Amino acid sequence: MSCIAVEAFRSLRRAFFGHDGSPLSFELPPKGNSQDDPLDRFIARDVLTLIPGLTVVEAPGPLTTPDMVAYRPSRLKGKPGEAEILDSSTIVGIEVKKLERTRGGSVARPSGLDCNTTPPCGKVRVYDAAHQPVDIRGFYLFVCLEDGDGEGTSKLTSLALADGDLLNADFELYLRIVGERQKAIGLGTYGDGADRQRPMLIFANPLGAPELDRCVSLIHRSPLLESETEDLRKVYEIRRTAKAGLAEAFSCYRFPQDTPGDPECELLVDPFPTPGRDERTRPRGRFVLPFQVASK
Repeated sequence: MSCIAVEAFRSLRRAFFGHDGSPLSFELPPKGNSQDDPLDRFIARDVLTLIPGLTVVEAPGPLTTPDMVAYRPSRLKGKPGEAEILDSSTIVGIEVKKLERTRGGSVARPSGLDCNTTPPCGKVRVYDAAHQPVDIRGFYLFVCLEDGDGEGTSKLTSLALADGDLLNADFELYLRIVGERQKAIGLGTYGDGADRQRPMLIFANPLGAPELDRCVSLIHRSPLLESETEDLRKVYEIRRTAKAGLAEAFSCYRFPQDTPGDPECELLVDPFPTPGRDERTRPRGRFVLPFQVASK
């Protein structure tokens, strides 16, 4: 039984790109409330549901991660154990990260992507029908969404479905951030203010690497997918240097028609741009008046 992420990649590639790899224009469903995301709904309901034997469940509400969970009911009969649940051929979570382009045509936020209150991770926590925690494999779908060729249409000009471990494999960090936090309440003159102590995280943006922009890529832990399938070609080995100095290896795959000729697999070492970090936070944007006030 193949990995669900591999099946999802095939379905995404065929839905959003032509045989020659050119982006296809499509119509998104209308947007509901301010937190609604039509692209997430379109992917869950109109793309991934085309995969035989797969059931897709969308996040039950806004600000809930992952955006969707895809699973094979045939492999979840009875009460599956932890090994079965962590098998990506059984169930995976998929979080969608949408990006835009700058006026110059490059992907926005290439050196870091806001992750709000949930850090990315190769393992994510969901809950079963009895509200018991269940830890499953996590994948992240990075797309660059632009206006389509027809009025009111959209298109994807970059797509990368990545194993969450490519971004972060520290599950303890993930649990610490998504767990309960202590709010500061009773703030302000009237005591009705509150500080949610809501963390804002920044992690790597794979589409910030020029080798992955304007392409359709699957980034996976397994180095063997090319030999196990007929429609995937390994084009890059991506190595990321962990803080401990060890190298984590991932494989980047594409459809053969998206890799003209017979290119050799290249090695990319730490390809994602990362700016220098400062422990201090920056002050909020300052409103500058168009005049000078006399000094005291």
